[in-house]
Amino acid sequence: MSQGSGSRFVDECGLNVQGGNGGAGSVSFRREAHVPKGGPDGGDGGDGGNVWLEADHNVASLLAFRDHPHRRAGDGTHGSGGKRHGRAAEDVVVKVPEGTTVHDLHSGEVLADLLQHGDRWLGAEAGHGGRGNAKFLSNRRRAPSFAEQGEVGEERWLRLELRLMADVALVGFPNVGKSTLISRVSAAKPRIADYPFTTLEPNLGVVNPDGRPGFVVADIPGLIEGASEGRGLGHQFLRHVERARVLLVLLDLAPNALGNPKRQLEVLLGELSAYQPDLLDRPRLVVGSRADVAESSAISALPPDAGPAISAMTGEGLDGLVHALADLVVQAREAPMERPAMVVHRPATEDVTVERGEDGTWEVADRRVARVVNLNDLTNLDALDYLEDRLKRMGVNRALSRAGVRDGEPVRIGRLEFTYEQD
Repeated sequence: MSQGSGSRFVDECGLNVQGGNGGAGSVSFRREAHVPKGGPDGGDGGDGGNVWLEADHNVASLLAFRDHPHRRAGDGTHGSGGKRHGRAAEDVVVKVPEGTTVHDLHSGEVLADLLQHGDRWLGAEAGHGGRGNAKFLSNRRRAPSFAEQGEVGEERWLRLELRLMADVALVGFPNVGKSTLISRVSAAKPRIADYPFTTLEPNLGVVNPDGRPGFVVADIPGLIEGASEGRGLGHQFLRHVERARVLLVLLDLAPNALGNPKRQLEVLLGELSAYQPDLLDRPRLVVGSRADVAESSAISALPPDAGPAISAMTGEGLDGLVHALADLVVQAREAPMERPAMVVHRPATEDVTVERGEDGTWEVADRRVARVVNLNDLTNLDALDYLEDRLKRMGVNRALSRAGVRDGEPVRIGRLEFTYEQD
């Protein structure tokens, strides 16, 4: 994570999201002077609020979550007599930068990839409001004395990871002149100094060549050999190269460079390939940098297909470089890369799933069934009678028998635990 002193760019953080709880249903009976047999009139509880994550191009980094990682939606209110329903809570929409990947904090599983402005993913589902006793009136049950409780909202810890959306990514060794280059061709003002790893966080700059479409350039911290395995600082930012349409590879021509241009190119392409092999399939332009201090032998050692050598310090070759990049960006935009959203949907299962835990307890691992249990008042005998009938109709008894559960073995469904007895 980029967290230098005073840094305002954060590209990785934890986030705790919690959906609001549903309101409880009401147990109430109509009581009026001239209505001697008033029926049940308890209203339903309101649903809690969901927590959504939404990509927004106005958000630049994950800074807002670094010190305040909790986002919780409001609760629904309880129902009341006279069939008055509780108020539902509003959803909470958490704005994140474009290019944010969402992981489960504990398992590391990729849950969503929010690439474009407006992409939205449900981070924490709200708890449903409970039904009031008016909803349980039937020919068999003329005076239901129970209502459903409000469901607890979903809570989870996420890890957010930002991968910048840029047209061109600058790739090169430390001190190759990337920061100076982006400061000359755009309005970006990165920190520039003559020591390794000057760039501690990615910088974005917008380039507007005369008469050409503008494009975004990302200055990525310098790579060194072994960066894909965790050496140096560049490994933290290799992911920012993933979404770039075009790669600009800068080879250091200075006498104190870390290897000759050919060796530099081998190392840089090797690190990109080790991190993500298809990066080598991206359009790329290779140029020599710091031509103002280069010796003729270094320039002659550039690969045959390299572009003209440039100097960000003096401006030599920058106009031609910008227009060459603009050509590649236009071509890449006409044939956009496939960027599928990696959203993992919760599969809707037809059958009730029964699993046995390490402690020997059988568990009905089905959200629909657990929801029915958690909504009911387990201290009310009428409610338990209703719940038993409802679970039977949902196929829970059949699923337990099919799974091989024996009499006397413990079973857990949501917050309900009981000893199994066939029939």
